[in-house]
Amino acid sequence: MPKRVVSEKELTACYGLMFSEYPDIVNIRQLQAMLGISRHAAYDLLGEGEIGCIKLGNAYKIPKVNVIRYVLEASAARTERVSHVAPPVPSQGAAS
Repeated sequence: MPKRVVSEKELTACYGLMFSEYPDIVNIRQLQAMLGISRHAAYDLLGEGEIGCIKLGNAYKIPKVNVIRYVLEASAARTERVSHVAPPVPSQGAAS
């Protein structure tokens, strides 16, 4: 399934609303708090390229805009998967 591309207009609109209490560049601990994930999961997202980052020495610097992009894309992908699920079939044979 192709990844949904988030427009610059959509990113700009969400930037002031999402994670406004965080700085423009976040670290691993802040990423964990933003997404409510473990340290291992945070490193996996960065290592797999799911969230773009810059590695300086042994420290990761993550632009907040990349976190917002990830959340929007992941949310859209999940919505798309759910919308393609067939509705449940009513059970038959409930004799009374």
